[in-house]
Amino acid sequence: MRILISGSTGFLGKAIRAALKADGHELLPLLRRQPEEADEPFVLWDPAAGQLNPAQLEGLDAVIHLAGENIAARWWTAVQKQRIRSSRVDATRLLAETLAGLRQKPQSLLSASAIGFYGDRGDEILSEVSPPGRGFLAEVCQAWESATQPAQQAGIRVVHLRFGVVLWPSGGMLAKLLPVFRWALGGRLGSGRQWLSWVSLQDVIGAVRHLLSNPTLSGPFNITAPSPVTNAEWTVILSRVLRRPAIFHLPAWLLRLVLGEMADQLLLASTRAIPYRLQDSGFSFQDGILEPALQRMLREYNIPT
Repeated sequence: MRILISGSTGFLGKAIRAALKADGHELLPLLRRQPEEADEPFVLWDPAAGQLNPAQLEGLDAVIHLAGENIAARWWTAVQKQRIRSSRVDATRLLAETLAGLRQKPQSLLSASAIGFYGDRGDEILSEVSPPGRGFLAEVCQAWESATQPAQQAGIRVVHLRFGVVLWPSGGMLAKLLPVFRWALGGRLGSGRQWLSWVSLQDVIGAVRHLLSNPTLSGPFNITAPSPVTNAEWTVILSRVLRRPAIFHLPAWLLRLVLGEMADQLLLASTRAIPYRLQDSGFSFQDGILEPALQRMLREYNIPT
């Protein structure tokens, strides 16, 4: 297939782009700035200015849209929150409207979202039909998914990829925590009772492949492992895999003091999402249980345990 991919320079995008290219697909990166070295075709766009040339998008088979401001990169000022929202909602709307107006429309649009859609829900088990939650991230995710409507109304199959916390030693949360836990400075956050819906990078790639190649699948899919864990369980398992103690505890008040609103929504929120639709569609997880998944990842990345 000829596939347009946004966010291809990020942690997740690089891995998905490399995997699909290895499968024999033609990948066309959608970039905000001219790369220093370009060994393949690409398309430039400026979501903030509403600029995207539709002529360059004719003849696509599919679009994978992963672009968005890093939600943990900066303190959540009013300006930063607007940047987070605009980079997802406005950019997605621009892309969806442009695709809808093409003479040769792509068959599929796989658009990133997140389990932040559900908000802080305690011990509630969450499926794709669970109602949206409250709070900044939940509201952003709802608007993010709604921004794809022009593409859907034009007859393009739209899939919402509700990503959980993606684990791989070289990027994301796990990359940040590995040195902390290896130095025996790890510990639970807040009460430790909040649920962490995780997924391995390999299963993210597998899920994207699965959803890309099944034209009957549309709508939201939780891209999470079938066995979420609490923060306390995560702490025990990671410390056991690394053979290091994890005796430290960061209380909720301290996290809020340091991180403000981000602490409640990124570290203390509880989201127990289960990938019911993905499993029902026939997808098999490579990493369904956290401890063996971590052991395999660290072994493959040559990190001693």
